[in-house]
Amino acid sequence: MYLPPHFEAPNSQVIHELMQAHPLAALVVHGPAGLDANHLPFEFDAGEGEHGILRAHVARNNPLWQEVKEGQEVLVIFRAAEGYISPSWYPSKQAHHQQVPTWNYAVVHAHGRIRVRDDARFVRRLLAGLTRTQEAAEPAPWKMADAPRDYIEAMVQAVVGIEIEVSQLVGKFKLSQNKEEGDRLGAVDALQAKGQTALAEAMQESPLSPR
Repeated sequence: MYLPPHFEAPNSQVIHELMQAHPLAALVVHGPAGLDANHLPFEFDAGEGEHGILRAHVARNNPLWQEVKEGQEVLVIFRAAEGYISPSWYPSKQAHHQQVPTWNYAVVHAHGRIRVRDDARFVRRLLAGLTRTQEAAEPAPWKMADAPRDYIEAMVQAVVGIEIEVSQLVGKFKLSQNKEEGDRLGAVDALQAKGQTALAEAMQESPLSPR
């Protein structure tokens, strides 16, 4: 990934926060048929390994878990808010017209080695953790114990766990840090007016200092 210094994440904390706030990521592997991508919700444990551990599950019918080799290198791509930025939103455009369109976004690339976990206990614990996290904001959080035991066991048997030991995390936060303050805030105002509040807020709260 092309990464100019002014768009590079300043520390691991902001990278971890993006991954945890946007757990649905693309797992990119190179299998017998070439490159393939699966979109999976990941659980990230920053406290394990040198750079953390990613865990997810796939349907047993998904050939991914049988085609990847133990320890094979993979790439997991997390993405947050993104959107088109018009040069007309920059006040400086009216002065000298030396602006062009661009696209703002925030992404994290997690590189690592994959391991298949065809283990009912691992899968059950993973599903319970993912459920607790996603249900936490619900007024009456659903839990696995709410469903019949035999039904849950059948669901557990229908999926296979995967675990990725992360070897490198790269974060790119392209949020107009390379623009003058007035131009950056002009783009923020335009995005808010269009209802693209997530990207506008990301640009306002960017962990990177404008340069």
